[in-house]
Amino acid sequence: MARLMALRTWRFQTGHFSMLFAAMVIGVGGGFAAVGFRLLIQGMNGVFWGAENPTLDFIRDLPWWWKIAAPTVGGLIAGFLVYKFAPEAKGHGVPEVMEAVAIRGGRIRPRVVLVKMFASGVSIASGGSVGREGPIVQIGSAMGSTLGQWLGIDRRGLRTLVGCGAAAGIAGTFNAPVAGALFAVEIILGNFGVAMFSPIVVASVMATVVSHYFLGDVPAFVVPAYSLVSAQELVAYAGLGLAAGFTGLAFVRILYASEDLFDRIRVYPPLLAAGGFALVGVIGLWLPQVFGVGYEAIEDALRGDLVWHVMLLLVVAKILAVSITIGAGGSGGIFAPSLFIGAMLGGAVGALVHTIWPDATGTPGAYALVGMGAVVAAGTHAPITAILIIFELTGDYAIILPLMIACIIGTVLATRLQKASIYTEKLLRRGIDIAGGRDVNVLNEISVRDTMRTDMATVSLGDNLSAILARLIDHAGSSLFVTDENDRLQGVITADMLRPIMQDASALEGLLIAQDIMIHGKMPTVEAHHSLADVMRHLGAYRGEVPVLEDNRLVGVMWPEDVIERYNTEIFKRDTARSMASSLGADSRTESIPMLEGSALAEVAAPASFVGRTLAELDIRRRLDVSVLLIKQEGADGRGRVEATPAADYVFRAGDIMLVMGSRETVDLLRRRGV
Repeated sequence: MARLMALRTWRFQTGHFSMLFAAMVIGVGGGFAAVGFRLLIQGMNGVFWGAENPTLDFIRDLPWWWKIAAPTVGGLIAGFLVYKFAPEAKGHGVPEVMEAVAIRGGRIRPRVVLVKMFASGVSIASGGSVGREGPIVQIGSAMGSTLGQWLGIDRRGLRTLVGCGAAAGIAGTFNAPVAGALFAVEIILGNFGVAMFSPIVVASVMATVVSHYFLGDVPAFVVPAYSLVSAQELVAYAGLGLAAGFTGLAFVRILYASEDLFDRIRVYPPLLAAGGFALVGVIGLWLPQVFGVGYEAIEDALRGDLVWHVMLLLVVAKILAVSITIGAGGSGGIFAPSLFIGAMLGGAVGALVHTIWPDATGTPGAYALVGMGAVVAAGTHAPITAILIIFELTGDYAIILPLMIACIIGTVLATRLQKASIYTEKLLRRGIDIAGGRDVNVLNEISVRDTMRTDMATVSLGDNLSAILARLIDHAGSSLFVTDENDRLQGVITADMLRPIMQDASALEGLLIAQDIMIHGKMPTVEAHHSLADVMRHLGAYRGEVPVLEDNRLVGVMWPEDVIERYNTEIFKRDTARSMASSLGADSRTESIPMLEGSALAEVAAPASFVGRTLAELDIRRRLDVSVLLIKQEGADGRGRVEATPAADYVFRAGDIMLVMGSRETVDLLRRRGV
């Protein structure tokens, strides 16, 4: 134990080297997790199918009821694990890691490692149409976060260690160290800084070493050698890039439409997951390729063993199967399904092109390979990762040119048609903008008037230097605002502006007045009715106090510290409310849940009498002694729900759902009578 505690404090003595050491530990752990996850899936395959590595032919020969029963039971188990132990383990996992990095400083609950591993293992092994890459990314990231928290590493370092875990997961799964590192910095962190990149590369390499030791130095797919037949063929690959862009976009929208559909079904979550997995089993009766990760079908497409119309059918079937699996409550990744969809799309396009121009084009397998990267790039908006991972799978430079063209075209098309990727769309629905690195809804809903200070320091245009210095000394801030007789803002004087003058203050005392010193037109201002998000945008380029105006009059000031403190407070409130809401379950809207003695927590649909009125007007807390913790409102696009922090001026909409806490009697009264 003494040695462990010494290790915990080692980082204070070694600085950057401790990060590299932690990255090595995470890399080894991520490699073992990737290997162990594969073995876990193999063992569960034996339970659900009677064979550790069931082939497509083996599954085809099973009775029809088995193909439905196995996924149904698996969905029930996976749904229960997620519902009972870690709701964040639901879905494909990568958005949750991105959210932890952007919003929570890289903090992930340690229990996610075990819950995600078993829930995803059951989902994949039982036939759920998901991949193992997303889960292993979340597992590796949770390991990195846990180690970092135990070592007491700061927020920036913790984010880096989360990226190390993600890189280790991808590298260990695909035997692709470069792609693993690029995945972490391009998708998870969005930062290519050297200080972050070095530990991530170390973790990726260590995970690959572990994977090589146990699984051998072999790529994830057996890929025949391909080459570019002629320069004219690049036109066909460009066309494949366009098709991949539209397909990736369709995958994103169908996936989240499925989640919205299942979210509206009020059934006990494990039963809902079982029902969804049963539907996947029905699809698998005719197309067993949709079961599990689908690597065998991908290799068939790469070898050119599938006809074009079957591959097109598999594109549609796989999109539906993945969407149902995840929407119903299963746990698993979308990276391997994206590779599957791309392989089938590319193979179909290649077969058609090769039929029309047999002498000028390559085999359908070459197009299947390029299609894999193009659909991944279009769906994730990460072309560099897509290009590198396909290149590492082949080790053949001849395919790089068509691969780059298809991936870039697919990404450009997808990003023009939809801002969010398959990962960030989930976060945007929660009000989290990864590009901005903050939870936009938190600050958008808080007005400047509710947060501003009204004790700002002001001076008049004619005040002399002596009065200005005295006012600055008496005031806690670093800025003085110059106003006229009608309180209209004329300019600002900062402490930095006065420092050179103070060296000869006695000589200049009678010569300088506020009008001579102030600057005007270069400082940002906000209106009292604006939101704190507007203030935050100004603080990106301006570090001083921001004046608040109303009817062109100075009425207050916003300090950067106040904005940050309010932001952290609202994030804490929202996270607390979310964790409380997740504990209720899907059936909690009709049952209050005892919290403390005599208290209850419940989700209640906002009564019709609330619509069009604000929280302040309704005065629910005083009238019923009930606190509104969270409001779930329908998103602006009509799909899904956005969680809103309840502000006093929030106006209720039809269909809003409130998370409320109070006595069981008052909560029941609110639910039955609507006040």
